[in-house]
Amino acid sequence: MFLATTIFLWISLLGFGLPSSSAHTDTATTTVSNVALERVGNRYFLSADFHYGLSDTAKAALDNGVPLFWHVFIKILRPRPVIWDATLSDTTLRYRLEYHALLNLYRVVLEHNEQAYNVPSLAAALELMSSLRNLKVLDQPAGVQEQRLLVAIKLELDRSSLPMPLRPFAYFNREWNLSSNWTQWLWKE
Repeated sequence: MFLATTIFLWISLLGFGLPSSSAHTDTATTTVSNVALERVGNRYFLSADFHYGLSDTAKAALDNGVPLFWHVFIKILRPRPVIWDATLSDTTLRYRLEYHALLNLYRVVLEHNEQAYNVPSLAAALELMSSLRNLKVLDQPAGVQEQRLLVAIKLELDRSSLPMPLRPFAYFNREWNLSSNWTQWLWKE
């Protein structure tokens, strides 16, 4: 009885329901673009731009104090003709986006390097998370140079980090499917 009451209160407070009949808009599309890989000596640095599409449901949850966690998965692969590609680097970055009602500000925490930023609006928070510049993704041993590399990037909303009463709705409501597809890009020297 207590669990049912708790779930009902969460649904009522946050305005969530079962999947609605309204169309899922393109504004909630998460994408990766402008991927660039640069080699400096034996090190490879990655730059990319991200667009985080938030549905109205995700925005309502954020405005009601539910933090959203995003993973940026980055893989650097060596293409091979016969068998599967060799993974040279597998990196995961984690971002936390939250709203503090008492302070009326958004907070972005880059958990992979323990930096935190307070910004006045959701647009400013998403802008802060929207670009990745000169991230070292690969350190090759001296004398080894790659001629071709495959870069794969994916943004994913971590639905398993949502509060327990909200998770079933997040997994079955398409407005919570805010992850991008894998973006692949071939780098040639």
